[in-house]
Formats: sequence, C-alpha cells, structure tokens
Amino acid sequence: MTLNTLVADSLALFQEQSAHARLILLHPRSRYRSVLVARLMSTQENVILYHSLGADDINLQSFITGMTHDLSNQHPTFGRHINILPPSQLNQLDLVVERFARDLEEVSDKPFYFILDEYDRGDSADDIQLFIDRLVARLPEHCKIIINSRTLPRLPWVSMIAQKRAVLLEDRQLIQSDFYEIETDGKLKMEVFALGPGHVLLNGQPMEAWEGHLPRLLFFFALDRPIVTRSEICQAFWPELDMEQAVNVFHVTKRRLHKALDMDVLVHDEGYYRVNPDMAIHYDVMDFVTALMEGRNEDGKNRAMAWQRAIDLYRGPFLQGFTDRWILERRVDFRAGYVEALYEMAQMRLAEDRPEHALGLFQRALAEDGSREEIHRELMKLYTRLGRRSEAAALYQRLIDEMGKAGKDISADTVELYKSIMN
Repeated sequence: MTLNTLVADSLALFQEQSAHARLILLHPRSRYRSVLVARLMSTQENVILYHSLGADDINLQSFITGMTHDLSNQHPTFGRHINILPPSQLNQLDLVVERFARDLEEVSDKPFYFILDEYDRGDSADDIQLFIDRLVARLPEHCKIIINSRTLPRLPWVSMIAQKRAVLLEDRQLIQSDFYEIETDGKLKMEVFALGPGHVLLNGQPMEAWEGHLPRLLFFFALDRPIVTRSEICQAFWPELDMEQAVNVFHVTKRRLHKALDMDVLVHDEGYYRVNPDMAIHYDVMDFVTALMEGRNEDGKNRAMAWQRAIDLYRGPFLQGFTDRWILERRVDFRAGYVEALYEMAQMRLAEDRPEHALGLFQRALAEDGSREEIHRELMKLYTRLGRRSEAAALYQRLIDEMGKAGKDISADTVELYKSIMN
C-alpha cells in the first residue's frame, strides 16, 4: 500500500470523526500524523489557524503571548479580545479562556481547524493543559482543535470522550479502548469503581483501610489522566494553601495511600506521577467509555449490547457524595455519556416497536438531564402515540417553566410539535 493511500485513508477517518468532536488528537503512535497536518494545511478549502509550540512555552502567559502573535499574522484581527488584557491578568485562567474563545468565534463563519503542533513542548506546564481543557468546552461550534504531539497530553481524555468532545486517532484507526494503556495483567489484582460512591476491590476483597477519604480520592485522581504532576494534584486538592503547605499535605496523603495498599501506588518518573504498572487495574470508567465508543460505531453489529453495557456500568454519578471541582466536572461528562446511552437505546426500542420500553428509557434520561429538549420532544411524541396526550401537554408546560427559570426560550421545533399534538 502506498504512502499516499495510507495518508488518504487517515484523512478520510479524520474527516469522518472530526465531524463529531471538538478536539482531535493525532496520537503519538501515529506514523503519519505530521504528514496529515501538512495535507490539511495544503488543502485550499480548509480554513486553518496554526501554532507550533516552542521552547518558550513554559507557562500560560508565554504560551498565550506567542500564540496570539502567530495567529494575528494569519488572521489580522485575531487577538483584539485577548490582547486588551494586561500581563497581570494572563494568569486568570477562566478570563483568558473566555477572551480567547471570543477571538476564535470571529475567525470565520465557516468550519475551521485550529492546529496545535509540537504540543509536547508544553508538557511540563500545568496551566497550558488546563487552558486547553477549559477551552474545549468553550469552543465555537464551527471550530475544531487538532493536537499533534509526540507524547500523550495530560488531558482528561476519557471524560472528554464520554461527552463526545474528543477523539483519539492513530493513522487509520479510531482508538476505542485502553486510552491510557493501564496495566491489566500486573501482580496485584484491583477492581476500581468510580461510577457511584467510589470503591475498590483488592484481590476480590473491599478496601477499607484508607485512613480518610483523601488517599482514596488521590488514587482516583491519578487514574483521571495519563500522568499527573505534584503541582496539579496540589491545585486540585488544596487550592487554598500555599504551595509549600500543599506539598506537605500531599506527601502525607500519598504515604497514607501507599500504606493502605501496602505498596507504592504512585510512582514518580521524570517529574510526573503515574499509577504503579505492577497493579492490574480494571476500571469501570474505562469500560464505560469503551462501551460508549462501541455504541457510537454506526457500522457495529453489537451496538444495542454496547449501549446496554454502558447503562449497566453507570451505577451512579461519578464519585457520588463528593463536591471537589474536578469531580463535579467529570461527573457532568460521564452523566452526558449515560444520557446518550439511554437515548440511543430508547431509539432502538422504538425501532423494534417496543414503545413502553422506550418510554422508561426516555424518562430515565430526562430525570438525569432535564435541559435536553430533544428528549422532551421524543417523550411528547411517545405519550401521544400511547394515547396519553394530557401527559405530553403537562411535559411541555414543565419544560416551559424550567426553560423560563434558566432564562432560555423553547425552540421552534418543540413549539411546533406541541401545536401539532394539541391539534
């Protein structure tokens, strides 16, 4: 097979998958990732913004300054929102994300790609990773970020995949499982369950000797990304402490974690922490997202089984009962995946002419996320089909109340559906 054919196949997969995600990672294992970037940039119909990270990208301020300069050379008006911030405010993450997103909104009315090349040069900067994480959630609908990197970026890929915000591509292959290459054949057998209150089985027995909740949460945090830094952990767990105090508390917590499992759970390597590869871990979150990926495969033969597996694996909100910011953010992402599984399974039950089964699934989906108008519409249609028109009308009125409290208007599609039902 020729190189042109291989790259053409990779490009076809990229175009197919990028239609459904905001962030596309050209996986470090990809042999043709740089060729693919060059092909995208040479295609005239693509609107492209391009920035290659350099040696100076050691923190958010230098990253934003250099990138804004590059992008203004490609799009003359770029930066008019971000550039009005004084240097002293370039460390205010949420403000920087908001201004940068506004600049992206004004690049083009057409779909465009924002390529971040040589991304691994910013690996050591926690604030750059967090900026990209937050920016993905704020991107305009017609903007896609492409990351080309020699290492797997320290981003919460699994939760972003769960919410259909990201995909990982390896040349002609969509990565659908083993996203972080977590060891499953190590010496110590461990089953980890984070969907629900959060518990761990060690060699089939429940883990109880955690010495408080912090060591347990530290373990779950380490599973959240491919690798983590000490400063990243301190910022997530003890943001109110200065760094020296936070580091001291971290080391105490880490020792308690290692004592609980009687081994070094977190190993330190070149400035990063990762879960000890001697631990054979089966993690329900990974299984859940793998099932979502299998369900999304429109050519798959076992989509119904995949959606049902995702539903069964979701035993409750991510780390239910805890309110740390990083936990709440992940909880939203995994709940979105669960609602998607319920919705898609309900559509399959409708196709099988099993409306009562579909009704229960739609109701469960709506109980998880009452803001989804398409679920309201499906339920209204189904109530009407089952001769329960009054319940369809009541559901519509409830939606009006909820949207009004949120300061939002109901879409024209929902209004038209209601009128047709009442007529």
